[in-house]
Order: sequence, then C-alpha cells, then structure tokens
Amino acid sequence: MPATYSYLGRTYSFDPAAPLDISLPLAPGSDQVNCFWAEPVQFDVIRVGSFVGSVAQGGSTNYQRVHVTPHGNGTHTECYGHISPDPTATLNRHLRRFLFVARLVSVAPRPQLNGDLVVMLADVEPLLTAAAVAPEALVLRTLPNQDAKRSRQYSGTNPTYLEPALAHFLVARGIQHLLLDLPSVDREEDNGELLAHHAFWQYPEATRQDCTITELIFVPDEVADGLYLLNLQVTSLELDASPSKPVLYELTEN
Repeated sequence: MPATYSYLGRTYSFDPAAPLDISLPLAPGSDQVNCFWAEPVQFDVIRVGSFVGSVAQGGSTNYQRVHVTPHGNGTHTECYGHISPDPTATLNRHLRRFLFVARLVSVAPRPQLNGDLVVMLADVEPLLTAAAVAPEALVLRTLPNQDAKRSRQYSGTNPTYLEPALAHFLVARGIQHLLLDLPSVDREEDNGELLAHHAFWQYPEATRQDCTITELIFVPDEVADGLYLLNLQVTSLELDASPSKPVLYELTEN
C-alpha cells in the first residue's frame, strides 16, 4: 500500500515496502571501508566463568562486545559536536526528526592544480537551483561511482572533499542534512581548519544545532538522481556521531 507525505504544500506518494538502503554495513575485518586510521570493527565473544557468548563455540546464546569508531568505520552521521567542546552537543540530543525530503545529485569532482579532487560549487549549484522543490537534505553521489567505495581504505590517500564555498551555498539553500559517499567534507589533512564543517554548521557564530553530515554512504547506480524521502536512522548514543542507516524512498507527486 502506498503512503503519502506532505511537504511545502505538495503531497507525495511513496512505497514503504520499497526502501533504498544507502548505508555501508559494519562488519569485522580489514576489507571493510575505513578512513582516518581507525582500527577495523571488531566483535569479541564475551566469556564469564563457564559461560561463552557464542552458540558456535557451545554457548547457549550469542553475546558479543562491539569495537567501533563511528567517524572511521562505515556509514556514520555527525552533528556540530564533532567540532565543539560542549559535552551536550550530541547527535542524540540534536537530531530529533528522522524523515526529510531529500534530493539525490551526482557530480564528478574536479582535479586541482595541487592534485586534489574537489566537489565544486559550480557543479552542484545548477542542480539545486533548477530543482522545482527545495529539499531539506542533499544526497551527494560522486562520479565515477565505483563499487570499490564499499571497501576502500581511505587513510593516507587524500580523498575527494568539498569546496568550502559549496558548504556555504548549501546553508543559503536551507539544506539541513548533507549525505555523501566520502570520508569527510574536508581535506584529510588541512591543519585542523575544517572549513567546510565550520561553514555547514555555521559554527561557532550561529550554530545550526539540528543539522547533520552523514559520510561514507553508497548510492548504487540503479538509484536515479531525483527527489526522495529520507529516513535517517541512528543509534541513541550520547556522542557527536553515530553509526547510521540512511534509507531513501522514491517520491511521486500526486
């Protein structure tokens, strides 16, 4: 059964039974996507006395401890607490809605004179300006959309990042949630400036506390550019970031 969603005076239909998962899973092993020199995800079997938390090893139940670094392992969503010393600046406190109208766009980064690959304002601006509906969220797919993104080891490779002017533009366009298939909106090593992070959150002058950045997504080629309903699923961690599961639903205007 189709469902409906109202936004800016328009009504859209979507199929709740047809989710498009754009997250990368968390799994142990060195072949999983990784960045910023994070240790690989690790699942440890818990042992207490004669109890072993593994059915395969003779236990009655599976009972494991998970070692994960949200910013370095798999798809994750972060809030302004990523660049703030405020202990109350946690994702769980500031992400209070989970459904947003989103636009998916595909853009090829441009090579710079220093060899960097950068997603430029000039390439994203016309895609948003021409849109009939102003979205709350932007899902950015970089080209070429290689399947290797699912397991790439980004540390020390100076991955693609955003031009800071693009982050300023997204703020002006009212984009509250930015999702992208890169490890970061900023250069891997930038002397701690984090210009795009600061620009997107407008921190610290006029901090956009309810806005988020989601990194290390993967949007398959068969998911076409266009308008979607985004369900941004996170865990209830009192941290600046959380492993996340963004899911898209294709929208059709009624």
